Parts: sequence; structure tokens; C-alpha cells
Amino acid sequence: MNAPALANPLGIRLQVTGMTCASCVMRVEKTLQAVPGVQSASVNLATEEASVSADPGVSADALAAAIRKAGYDVATNEWSLRIDGMTCASCVARVEKALLKVPGVASASVNLATEKATVRALSTVPVAALKVAVEKAGYVAKELQEAQAERTPPLPSWWPVAVSAALTLPLVAPMLLQVFGVDWTLPAWVQLALATPVQFWLGARFYRAGWKALRAKTGNMDLLVALGTSAAFGLSVYLMFRHAAHGMAHLYFEASAAVVTLVLLGKWLEGRAKRQTADAIRALNALRPSTARVRRSGAEFDVPVEQVVVGDLVIVRPGDRVAVDGEIVEGRSHVDESLITGESLPVAKSAGDKVTGGSINAEGALVVTTLAIGAETTLARIIRMVESAQAAKAPIQRIVDRVSAVFVPVVLGIALLTFLAWVGITGDWEQALINAVAVLVIACPCALGLATPTAIMAGTGVAARRGILIKDAEALEIAHAVTVVAFDKTGTLTEGKPALAAVEPAGGVEPQDVIRLAAALQSSSSHPLAVAVTNRARADRLAVPDVTEAKALPGRGVEGVVLGQALALGSTRLLREMDVDAGTLAAAAQRLEREGKTISWLIRTDGPSKQLLGLLAFGDTVKASAAPAIARLHELGIRTVMLTGDNRGSAAAVAAALGIDEVHAEVLPGDKANAVQRLRAGGDVVAFVGDGLNDGPALAAASVGFAMAGGADVATETAGITLMRGDPRLVADSLDISRRTVAKIKQNLWWAFGYNLLGVPLAALGLLNPVIAGAAMAFSSVSVVLNALTLRHWHGAAETPTGPGAEVQPRAAT
Repeated sequence: MNAPALANPLGIRLQVTGMTCASCVMRVEKTLQAVPGVQSASVNLATEEASVSADPGVSADALAAAIRKAGYDVATNEWSLRIDGMTCASCVARVEKALLKVPGVASASVNLATEKATVRALSTVPVAALKVAVEKAGYVAKELQEAQAERTPPLPSWWPVAVSAALTLPLVAPMLLQVFGVDWTLPAWVQLALATPVQFWLGARFYRAGWKALRAKTGNMDLLVALGTSAAFGLSVYLMFRHAAHGMAHLYFEASAAVVTLVLLGKWLEGRAKRQTADAIRALNALRPSTARVRRSGAEFDVPVEQVVVGDLVIVRPGDRVAVDGEIVEGRSHVDESLITGESLPVAKSAGDKVTGGSINAEGALVVTTLAIGAETTLARIIRMVESAQAAKAPIQRIVDRVSAVFVPVVLGIALLTFLAWVGITGDWEQALINAVAVLVIACPCALGLATPTAIMAGTGVAARRGILIKDAEALEIAHAVTVVAFDKTGTLTEGKPALAAVEPAGGVEPQDVIRLAAALQSSSSHPLAVAVTNRARADRLAVPDVTEAKALPGRGVEGVVLGQALALGSTRLLREMDVDAGTLAAAAQRLEREGKTISWLIRTDGPSKQLLGLLAFGDTVKASAAPAIARLHELGIRTVMLTGDNRGSAAAVAAALGIDEVHAEVLPGDKANAVQRLRAGGDVVAFVGDGLNDGPALAAASVGFAMAGGADVATETAGITLMRGDPRLVADSLDISRRTVAKIKQNLWWAFGYNLLGVPLAALGLLNPVIAGAAMAFSSVSVVLNALTLRHWHGAAETPTGPGAEVQPRAAT
């Protein structure tokens, strides 16, 4: 989105953060004055505000970028507004243009399907200024909370369609009766009486919106409908009075009334269908309980969920929805997390396990200590991510934006040319006017505006209900073109919980000593291999000594001082870098690596020469779903790669068992991103799948990143797609739903463009009457939305069949 020009050179203010003294003020002022087009800049340290006077061509983003380059920051807000009155892609373009003209607005994205505008602006821009800009463009803007608080209308939404249809039916009845050879016509004054309320009462919305468009010096669907139906109605009135003394003439009241009725019907059906595309958000919001049962000072009582605080003990009875994110401290049960993770079978939970707000407790009572509430809960973050993805624009939408900007003026021009051409060729201005009306009526930019957002809403919604969270529309569009998927190994393809499988001591060293010393070095680490060593020491009841001067060796291991000895524990790479000979343990290491084990070497590093004390071999279980996931990716024509820091033998064994095409072993964390970039340099669209802290750079380097939920926060923040459970089959499902969604977008755009390219010439040639044109226009918008809704029936291959009685029903809503 291009940054807006500053419409008022005297009115732009920026909230600057990070300034501490007068020299900061001078630096910011000097930086701002250096921006081309800035006339003057004044900075106030006390209020942390910068006032800028600049030429209209200077953008808010340019000023903010200059301040950030100088080492400071500019405070911004993101506003979500409900926009009422939009009907087509031209409306979307006009609202965006109006918002971008507000000084200080950096970006604005409007979604026709959700009727929502997302605006990023400087913090000094009041939301009232955004509302005024939208109102000047001819629409109504409200904050989402304000719009949601409004009462439901007292009458059902279908009543205008029903009344309009009742008044129109007698007008079109004579046309239908002629098919059966019955010649019957309503008196002219009756036709006028029936058509007038349809045209000017029920069709008033088209006049209001069309007039607002004219005032804004633009056009939209409403203007086309208003002009077309008014022309047909006016022609009918003219003919009625002109031929009053000479008998009955053919009138076109049925055309104007039928067009209004059909457009109203189309908009009503479109609205119903659009509401269905938002089912995923409504389903997620419905998971939020309104109350929670807490235990405080030994007493249990119900409180509004907003009053629960971190650390509170929350009681979850059988059948209740879990009200907060937390950790079980008492009880054992099964919990249904299907609407959050997509896992349809309830999961066994006991003390020490985490639970997520919105999931359903089954048979046992649980006591949960609260870890997150409100906006910080997993459910709240999921809802924000889905809403963000549905509100965003896909890159392909830019084509539509460019077309819609000129669509209505072009159609008006074609209608005028149609009228003049028919008058010039036939001399029949009445028929010429009817053909021009058909052109105005059949040309509909609605389908163009709905083609992309409805498909994105449906695709991201159905993905979210199956445990796939797509961060934005761009990630969705990129994912469909992925040609290579690169996996991290530990925790992604394997369970990530390795166990100590073997210990091989060097000569003169006891196996228990190797375990004790290794456990001492790893005592403060949470790495899976460290946990495996300490668990083994605990199980063998070994006395683990203290470690001092412990230091991590990134990608290699750890070192420290234990019992006065300087020790190191690490990978084969570390062994080679320390130039230590594996000696008699080399054969055992090769055998264990061939079996797929990960090897760590224990080395004494002080003294005249380094001494090898032994090796430890770790085994990690490959996930049962990993092989089907790789096979499914191969079916989709995608090459698979594994990037791991493990030794080559272990990596090769896992790759062979899973059928992975390419393996890169002993890769340091920082080198994973380089490996991904090399794959991309070869022309491939690369997805990277990981779950750990050290996967962040690789996720960012990939064309699109996939983060396994439950991993490090940095992984899920960096990734474009988050998988809510650790099932690698969800990767193939994500690519599948991405391909299907992009296919729906292309189908919708093909239909929307093709419909107009075919319909407008037919109408101009006089091959369509206005009634048929109106029906076609209404059908075009509805068909686009219905086509997108077919995505709701998608089912991923990673879904777990629900067994008898596995589904847990919640207690009565609280």
C-alpha cells in the first residue's frame, strides 16, 4: 500500500519515542528537515511530539522512516472500523483512498466481505478523523465495539425483498402468461402504482449510495443500478402519457421493478453467504466462557471471567469449558481440544499438563492454576490471527483494485456509446435507451470485490478449525506455490524427547561416572538431550556433583568444571574441533550412528592433553505421522529436505525411514537459514518447518515458515503458518488448503472478469433485456460467494477419526 500524501502541511504531528535530552530533539528536527519536501519541523521533548510542515507530496511513512533511521521510533495505532454502505469493489477503493488522505495514515486495507477497514496511523491521528474521512466519501464508519453493541433491527433482513417481489410479480405476470398464449396486460396506471414504491422506496438505497458516489466524484454499483432503473422507469412514464390518447403502448415498468427486486435479492443472498464465511470466527468466539469457578481462601464461587487473575485456582467440573489458559495442579481427565487444535479425539490430562481456555473437560474434575487471561490466552491469539488473515488483502487483489478504479466510468462510457450507436443506426431512441439500461444493469463490480476476500475467509476459516492458523493472506498465496519443504528433525519429525540409549566408557572409566559427569554438565540445561541425561542419572540414583563455569557452545555442546576437572560434552563436530581421537570408541560410535542414534562425547579438556572419557548415545522416536506426511508431500509433487544439527548417521537413518529426498546434517543453528537461502537461490519456493528457538532465522529466511505450536514463541511469531498440534501431516494439509483457496480465488476472478467481458457486449448489441441483465448481475455476486463457500467442506488428511463417544459435550453455556 502506498503511503498517503500529507493533505494538510500544517497539521501533521508525530509522537516520537526514545528521546532523552535536548541533543535528541536537535537530531530529530535535523532528520525531519532533511526529508525532501519538509518546510519546517519542531520537536517538543516534554510532550514527545514533532510538528511538521511539509509539501503535500511528503508521506507519513517517509517521515516515520527518517525518524527510525535516526535511532528513534514513532508511535502508531491500528484501528479496526466497521464500514456500512459498501456494495462493490469501487466502494472499497474509494474508502481506502479517503482513509489514506488523512494526514498521518500509513496504510489502509478495506475488506468488502467483512465490511471492515484496518487502518495503521500515527498515534496522534484520532479515530474521529478517520470516521469523518469515510463519511465524506459517502459511507458510515464505526469502531467494531460500537458496531457490535448496536441492537439487532426489529424487522428481518429479508422483508424488503419480500415486499419488492410482491409488488413486482403482477408486473412480470403478463410476460409469463404470454408464454402460454394468454394475452393480458395491466392498465398503465396500475403498473405505475406498483412500480413507484419499488423504484423510490425499496430502491431508495441505490439513489442514496449513488448520490454519495457522485458527490465524491466517483461511481459504484448503486450508481449503475440507479441510472439504469431510473431510465427504464422514466421511459415508461413518458410512453404512458405520450400514448394515453392513442391506446396502450408497451411499457418497461416491469424491467425497472424486476431489476430492483433481483438486485435486492442478490444482495440479501450475498449477505447470508458472507455471514457463513465468518463461521470460523463465530465458532471460536463461542468457545469463550463468560464465568469461571475460582477457589480463593478455601472457598469456591463463580466470578465473571474478566475478574480472574493470573495465579487464581480455577475449578473445571466435568462437562465445563476451561475458562483460562493454565496448568493442572489437581485431578485427571480427558480434554476435548478439537476446535483449537483440530484433534478430534480427547486428550488425557493430569497434574503438570497444560490446558487451553475454550477446551471441554470430560469426566474428571480439574483444578487449574491460571497462567494467562484475556487477550494473552491461546484462544484470543488464535482469534486475532484468524481475523488478521481474513482482513488482509492477498497480493492478487491488487489487480482487482486497479480494474475497479476505472470500472464504473468505463461502463458509463460504454452505455453512452451504446445509446448513441443504436440511435444513429436505427433511429429508435426507445430501444437504444433500453439497450443502454441493460449495459448499466449487467455490469457489476460486486463480484470483483468479493472474489478474493470471500475465498480467503472461507479458506483460512476452515483451516483454523482444523488446527492450521494462517497468519496473513500473503502467506496463504505463497504457500500454494511451494516446491520444497525443509524440516527440522527434533520435535518436528521426531517426538523431541530422546532417551539415553547407550553409554560407552573409555578405558579405565566406569559407565556410571560418564553419566554422573555428563548430568553435572547438563544440570542447568533444558535441552532434550540434557533432560535425557539427568533423567537417567535420577533413575539410577546417582549422586550428581555441582558444576561451575558452565558455558554453552552453540551448536556443539557445553563445557564446565566438575570436581576440579574441566570437561566438555558435545557433538562429533566438537570432538573434531578439539582434535581428540575417538580411539577404540570409533567403531561403537559408527555402529550407533548407523542405528540412528545421536552421539555426544565426554571430554576432559585440562591437563597436558585432552582425554576422551566416553560417549553417550541418544535415541529419539520418529513420529508415527511423519512417514505419511512425507508421502503426502511427494504426492503433491513437493521435494523434501531435512536440516538438523545431529550427526550424519542419525540423520541418514531417520531420512531413510521416512523417505526424505535430501539431508543436511551437523548444521549449526545459524547455518539453517543459510541452507534455506541456498535452496531458494536455486529457484525453489521453500517452506521451512520447525518448532524451536533456533529455528527462528530459518523460518524467517523461508518463502513461508511453518511453526509447530508448543515450540518457542519466537518460532510462532516468525512463521507465516502455525500448526496447532505437532503433526507433520498438517504441513501437507496447509499446502493443500492453500492450493484450493488460491484456485477458488482464480476461479472467482475468472468468473467476475469473464462475466463482464461477455455480458456487457451482449447487452450493448441488444441481445439482453434489462430483466435478464438484472438477474445475471445478482447471480454473479452470489455465485462468487457460493463458490468460495465450497471450501467449508474441505477435510485434511491429518484429521483423526472420531470414535464412538469420543466427542465431549459441554455443560450448559455459562
